[in-house]
Amino acid sequence: MGSESGSAHAAATTTAAGKSPSRTKSRQSAEPTLPVAAVARRLGVAPSTLRTWDRRYGLGPSRHTGGRHRRYGAADVVRLEMMQRALLRGASTAEAARFALDQVPKSDGVLTAESEPASGVAGNGAGTPPARIVPVAESEGTPGPPRFARRLSAAALAMDVRAMQHLLTEVIGTLGVLDAWEGVIKPVVGALDGGRREGTNGSEGSEVGYLLNECVFAALVRATPMIEQPRNLRPVLIGCVPEEMDALPVYVLGAALAERRLATQLFGRPIPADVLAAAVRRSAPAAVVLWADRSPAVGPRLFTRLARGRQRGRLFASGPGWREPDLPPKVELVGGVREAAERVEYVLLGGGKAE
Repeated sequence: MGSESGSAHAAATTTAAGKSPSRTKSRQSAEPTLPVAAVARRLGVAPSTLRTWDRRYGLGPSRHTGGRHRRYGAADVVRLEMMQRALLRGASTAEAARFALDQVPKSDGVLTAESEPASGVAGNGAGTPPARIVPVAESEGTPGPPRFARRLSAAALAMDVRAMQHLLTEVIGTLGVLDAWEGVIKPVVGALDGGRREGTNGSEGSEVGYLLNECVFAALVRATPMIEQPRNLRPVLIGCVPEEMDALPVYVLGAALAERRLATQLFGRPIPADVLAAAVRRSAPAAVVLWADRSPAVGPRLFTRLARGRQRGRLFASGPGWREPDLPPKVELVGGVREAAERVEYVLLGGGKAE
């Protein structure tokens, strides 16, 4: 009888005090984890992209587990969801990573009491997001860039070319080229193809990213109609610097100017400086816009070559690769694609008279 009473008292004491340290530690070590492939499927990104985010921004698994492969805990998945949400709303990869780490700091990789969701918040399999985080499906059912971005991401992950083409046509037709690019296409391309765009010589890209780029390229070409009566008499020549790897912004700019009924000559494929200079001399464009995503090796010398001879058009440098102090005096830095489109239109037609 005394033995039974002592056992009951011990059980009650354990219940009142909560789990013992050994049981808590066991529970933490038994936390459900996911391999990189499962997390990639969940987020709609390529496994190579997750590895790039881990290597570059420290967004990999917080704790090592047994075996060769590292596995993601609940907090790790929440952190990645925060990063992807920021990407889909237009943040750069570095900005999204900082935001995710600020919102869900790394500790031991286990969700604490403070970060666990309140009761009533729907679970999601690998650990529910914190209560302070708005679910990804917050705007499900409402039209707009977030919904388009999720649908495009899902179609790309499935490598469904037909669905991607239909979605790209729909989003461009609904939002216009520039809003579609900034609010949907660019964030999804960056989220799904971060490895290829941030790797060396494109060697770390995924099949999903490459296929998505091809579909975007085709959609932008379709969105660039031939203009029967352009507002400018001389074309706007648009091109990349010779070593540029990402030509999509060039096609976005061409389509955006076409929406404004401005005729262009577009060189999407990077061409040698000699060929580009010859094209400028022969066509005498009203303006030349050169895109550079990274600091070009040829630098501003290319503009110096284009300005020789009888070139009377305006010269613009567009893209994050240019630095204003390095540009020749007659070259104007116009930043991103939207700024380039608006500035070119204003310079050529701001006075109401075509060039």
